[in-house]
Amino acid sequence: MSESFVHKTVLLGATVNALVHDEFNVKAKWIHDLLPTGNKQGVFVDGTFGRGGHSRYLLSQLSPNAKLFVFDKDPLAMASARQLQQEDSRVEIIHGGFSSMEEELRQRGISQVQGVLLDLGVSSPQIDDASRGFSFMREGPLDMRMDTSRGITAAEWLAQASIEEMKEVIKNYGEERFAFPIAKAIDHRRQSSPLCTTLELAELVSTVVRTREKGQHPATRTFQAIRIHINQELEELANTLASILRLLAPGGRMSVISFHSLEDRMVKQCIAAAANPGAEFARLPLRESEMPQPVLKNIGRVLATDAEVAGNPRSRSAVLRVAQRTTTELTDADAFVSRPLRLGGQSGKRRALWRG
Repeated sequence: MSESFVHKTVLLGATVNALVHDEFNVKAKWIHDLLPTGNKQGVFVDGTFGRGGHSRYLLSQLSPNAKLFVFDKDPLAMASARQLQQEDSRVEIIHGGFSSMEEELRQRGISQVQGVLLDLGVSSPQIDDASRGFSFMREGPLDMRMDTSRGITAAEWLAQASIEEMKEVIKNYGEERFAFPIAKAIDHRRQSSPLCTTLELAELVSTVVRTREKGQHPATRTFQAIRIHINQELEELANTLASILRLLAPGGRMSVISFHSLEDRMVKQCIAAAANPGAEFARLPLRESEMPQPVLKNIGRVLATDAEVAGNPRSRSAVLRVAQRTTTELTDADAFVSRPLRLGGQSGKRRALWRG
């Protein structure tokens, strides 16, 4: 893997500041700043360690006796995490997806945490490493697995999936209106030779998708869809959001960065449902005291500043959502997670683009 890229952590200041500063307000200008060393106590979780940008700044804001658990599926991310652990004994590493968060913490005697952050999707180093197969702009094997030690590759799935299955995945996870002709083209191609590389797939999709938004590659949505399916990203996110609700101590916060509309919609719907659980009973003749009480306080949404977008184009589609756990007793966390997610359509003024 080439290390020539410069990895820039997206929404670094805002994501961490939201977890550790009680006075955090999405409209305050200071929230994007990297602040002096803090002394926040408690147990925190970085569910998507990546190359550790968020974790390093978070550690600077924590007290000497605080604890930070870091999760990641990527073996290279784990190597970076081990280096950080050697520098800071407050770090504990868990090689696995963030959906295992609740169980892994329980095994370590942790039932409540003060903060959880997630930076969803594929990381910049994963995109820039052609051998991982995430980018339609670089020649590499069609892999797309976050954890290269398990599961089937994108190439293996494309070799055996039916036309109908491919169409549904590309349509639902990529919001691609040309899903059916793309699936047929893949099936026709594999009759003579298998799709083995990223550029082979990108070029094939480009022959089918004749129109696309300005600045967007024709294969953007197809690559996004296959990646989400291979890694079961939306299912994992749904399980994790429910776990976070169960784990957060009263006053604890979650910071979640999304990069495309499906992830953001799921996070948005979960927070909205948990912050206003009485909405579905609004038309019933119930007293206010009989209405279900919020388990989350919706702190709001943060987008990258113009300066950050100029310096890091991949941040242009980033949406950070922040929420805080209330003191209301939680009876069913799964009830606040949208299953199935309402697919199709767009949310917000910014269309969320895949970071390809």
